[in-house]
Amino acid sequence: MATTHGFVALALVTPVATVAPELATPLSIGAVAGGLAPDLDVAFEHRRTLHFPVLGAGPAVFGLAVVALVPSPIAIAIATFFVAAWVHAASDAVGGGSGFDPWTDPIDRAVFDHRRGRWIRPRRWIRYDGAPEDAALGVALAIPAFVVFDGWVRVLVVLGLAFSLGYALVRRRIPAWLDAHG
Repeated sequence: MATTHGFVALALVTPVATVAPELATPLSIGAVAGGLAPDLDVAFEHRRTLHFPVLGAGPAVFGLAVVALVPSPIAIAIATFFVAAWVHAASDAVGGGSGFDPWTDPIDRAVFDHRRGRWIRPRRWIRYDGAPEDAALGVALAIPAFVVFDGWVRVLVVLGLAFSLGYALVRRRIPAWLDAHG
Protein backbone atom coordinates (compact mmCIF):
# COMPACT_ATOMS: atom_id res chain seq x y z
CA MET A 1 0.00 0.00 0.00
CA ALA A 2 1.13 3.52 -0.64
CA THR A 3 0.48 4.25 3.02
CA THR A 4 2.89 1.51 4.07
CA HIS A 5 5.56 3.19 1.95
CA GLY A 6 4.80 6.46 3.73
CA PHE A 7 5.12 4.73 7.10
CA VAL A 8 8.43 3.14 6.03
CA ALA A 9 9.78 6.57 5.10
CA LEU A 10 8.63 8.12 8.38
CA ALA A 11 10.14 5.21 10.32
CA LEU A 12 13.47 5.82 8.55
CA VAL A 13 13.61 9.47 9.64
CA THR A 14 12.20 8.93 13.14
CA PRO A 15 15.64 8.36 14.74
CA VAL A 16 16.95 11.61 13.26
CA ALA A 17 13.86 13.52 14.36
CA THR A 18 14.29 12.07 17.84
CA VAL A 19 17.83 13.44 18.26
CA ALA A 20 17.21 16.61 16.22
CA PRO A 21 13.55 17.60 16.75
CA GLU A 22 14.15 20.92 15.00
CA LEU A 23 14.46 18.90 11.76
CA ALA A 24 11.14 17.08 12.23
CA THR A 25 9.24 19.24 9.74
CA PRO A 26 11.60 18.97 6.73
CA LEU A 27 12.20 15.28 7.51
CA SER A 28 8.50 14.47 7.67
CA ILE A 29 7.62 16.50 4.56
CA GLY A 30 10.36 14.81 2.54
CA ALA A 31 9.52 11.37 3.92
CA VAL A 32 5.79 11.54 3.27
CA ALA A 33 6.15 13.09 -0.19
CA GLY A 34 8.95 10.74 -1.26
CA GLY A 35 7.26 7.70 0.24
CA LEU A 36 4.09 8.34 -1.75
CA ALA A 37 5.38 9.98 -4.96
CA PRO A 38 6.42 6.87 -6.93
CA ASP A 39 2.84 5.57 -6.84
CA LEU A 40 1.65 8.60 -8.81
CA ASP A 41 2.63 6.52 -11.83
CA VAL A 42 -0.49 4.42 -11.33
CA ALA A 43 -1.97 6.78 -13.93
CA PHE A 44 0.76 5.74 -16.39
CA GLU A 45 2.72 2.47 -16.36
CA HIS A 46 2.63 1.58 -12.69
CA ARG A 47 5.92 0.62 -11.08
CA ARG A 48 7.83 1.67 -14.16
CA THR A 49 7.25 5.36 -14.90
CA LEU A 50 8.20 6.85 -11.50
CA HIS A 51 9.82 3.86 -9.79
CA PHE A 52 13.63 3.71 -9.87
CA PRO A 53 14.78 0.81 -7.65
CA VAL A 54 18.36 0.91 -8.96
CA LEU A 55 18.87 4.34 -10.52
CA GLY A 56 17.13 6.01 -7.57
CA ALA A 57 20.20 5.35 -5.43
CA GLY A 58 22.12 8.08 -7.27
CA PRO A 59 19.82 10.99 -6.40
CA ALA A 60 19.43 9.63 -2.85
CA VAL A 61 23.19 9.54 -2.26
CA PHE A 62 23.67 12.90 -3.97
CA GLY A 63 20.95 14.43 -1.77
CA LEU A 64 22.63 13.10 1.37
CA ALA A 65 25.98 14.51 0.20
CA VAL A 66 24.39 17.92 -0.33
CA VAL A 67 22.94 17.79 3.20
CA ALA A 68 26.39 16.96 4.56
CA LEU A 69 27.79 20.05 2.84
CA VAL A 70 24.80 22.41 3.19
CA PRO A 71 22.57 21.21 6.04
CA SER A 72 19.56 23.45 5.39
CA PRO A 73 15.92 22.49 6.00
CA ILE A 74 15.20 22.57 2.25
CA ALA A 75 18.20 20.33 1.47
CA ILE A 76 17.09 17.94 4.21
CA ALA A 77 13.54 17.77 2.83
CA ILE A 78 14.79 17.18 -0.73
CA ALA A 79 17.33 14.54 0.31
CA THR A 80 14.71 12.80 2.43
CA PHE A 81 12.33 12.86 -0.53
CA PHE A 82 14.87 11.13 -2.79
CA VAL A 83 15.83 8.55 -0.17
CA ALA A 84 12.17 7.76 0.57
CA ALA A 85 11.30 7.49 -3.14
CA TRP A 86 14.25 5.17 -3.72
CA VAL A 87 13.39 2.97 -0.72
CA HIS A 88 9.78 2.83 -1.95
CA ALA A 89 10.79 1.68 -5.42
CA ALA A 90 13.35 -0.82 -4.15
CA SER A 91 10.98 -2.27 -1.59
CA ASP A 92 8.31 -2.97 -4.21
CA ALA A 93 10.44 -5.95 -5.24
CA VAL A 94 9.73 -7.68 -1.91
CA GLY A 95 5.99 -7.52 -2.48
CA GLY A 96 3.74 -9.13 -5.01
CA GLY A 97 3.42 -8.25 -8.66
CA SER A 98 1.77 -5.10 -9.84
CA GLY A 99 -1.48 -6.79 -10.88
CA PHE A 100 -4.86 -5.69 -9.58
CA ASP A 101 -5.94 -9.20 -8.56
CA PRO A 102 -2.68 -11.12 -7.98
CA TRP A 103 -4.43 -13.99 -6.19
CA THR A 104 -6.11 -15.02 -9.49
CA ASP A 105 -3.76 -13.49 -12.07
CA PRO A 106 -0.23 -13.37 -10.65
CA ILE A 107 2.14 -11.13 -12.59
CA ASP A 108 5.84 -11.84 -12.47
CA ARG A 109 6.78 -8.15 -12.68
CA ALA A 110 7.33 -6.28 -9.41
CA VAL A 111 9.18 -3.12 -10.43
CA PHE A 112 11.12 -2.02 -13.50
CA ASP A 113 14.92 -1.75 -13.40
CA HIS A 114 15.69 1.07 -15.83
CA ARG A 115 19.43 0.40 -15.66
CA ARG A 116 19.11 -3.16 -16.96
CA GLY A 117 15.98 -2.53 -18.99
CA ARG A 118 13.99 -5.36 -17.42
CA TRP A 119 11.45 -6.10 -14.73
CA ILE A 120 12.54 -7.32 -11.30
CA ARG A 121 10.54 -10.34 -10.23
CA PRO A 122 8.35 -10.09 -7.13
CA ARG A 123 9.58 -11.84 -3.97
CA ARG A 124 6.01 -11.92 -2.55
CA TRP A 125 7.01 -11.48 1.09
CA ILE A 126 3.90 -9.33 1.11
CA ARG A 127 1.54 -11.11 -1.24
CA TYR A 128 -0.31 -8.04 -2.57
CA ASP A 129 -1.05 -4.47 -1.60
CA GLY A 130 -3.61 -4.48 1.16
CA ALA A 131 -2.80 -8.04 2.27
CA PRO A 132 -3.09 -8.67 6.02
CA GLU A 133 0.71 -8.71 6.33
CA ASP A 134 0.85 -5.34 4.54
CA ALA A 135 -1.62 -3.87 7.04
CA ALA A 136 0.32 -5.36 9.97
CA LEU A 137 3.59 -3.94 8.67
CA GLY A 138 1.98 -0.55 8.20
CA VAL A 139 0.69 -0.53 11.77
CA ALA A 140 4.08 -1.57 13.18
CA LEU A 141 5.91 1.10 11.18
CA ALA A 142 3.38 3.82 12.02
CA ILE A 143 3.92 3.47 15.77
CA PRO A 144 7.36 5.16 15.91
CA ALA A 145 6.12 8.06 13.77
CA PHE A 146 3.03 8.46 15.94
CA VAL A 147 5.18 8.57 19.09
CA VAL A 148 7.94 10.88 17.81
CA PHE A 149 6.07 13.33 15.60
CA ASP A 150 3.19 15.55 16.63
CA GLY A 151 0.75 17.93 14.98
CA TRP A 152 -0.12 17.35 11.34
CA VAL A 153 2.20 14.34 11.04
CA ARG A 154 0.44 12.53 13.86
CA VAL A 155 -2.95 13.33 12.29
CA LEU A 156 -1.67 12.08 8.93
CA VAL A 157 -0.45 8.86 10.57
CA VAL A 158 -3.86 8.24 12.16
CA LEU A 159 -5.67 8.97 8.88
CA GLY A 160 -3.21 6.76 7.01
CA LEU A 161 -3.77 3.93 9.46
CA ALA A 162 -7.54 4.24 9.18
CA PHE A 163 -7.31 4.17 5.38
CA SER A 164 -4.85 1.25 5.42
CA LEU A 165 -6.95 -0.90 7.72
CA GLY A 166 -10.15 -0.10 5.84
CA TYR A 167 -8.50 -0.84 2.51
CA ALA A 168 -7.06 -4.10 3.81
CA LEU A 169 -10.55 -5.18 4.94
CA VAL A 170 -12.05 -4.72 1.47
CA ARG A 171 -9.01 -5.18 -0.81
CA ARG A 172 -9.88 -8.62 -2.17
CA ARG A 173 -13.42 -7.51 -3.00
CA ILE A 174 -12.44 -4.46 -5.06
CA PRO A 175 -11.81 -6.25 -8.42
CA ALA A 176 -15.23 -7.93 -8.24
CA TRP A 177 -16.92 -4.63 -7.33
CA LEU A 178 -15.27 -2.88 -10.25
CA ASP A 179 -16.21 -5.70 -12.64
CA ALA A 180 -19.83 -5.51 -11.46
CA HIS A 181 -19.97 -1.73 -11.90
CA GLY A 182 -17.65 -1.23 -14.84
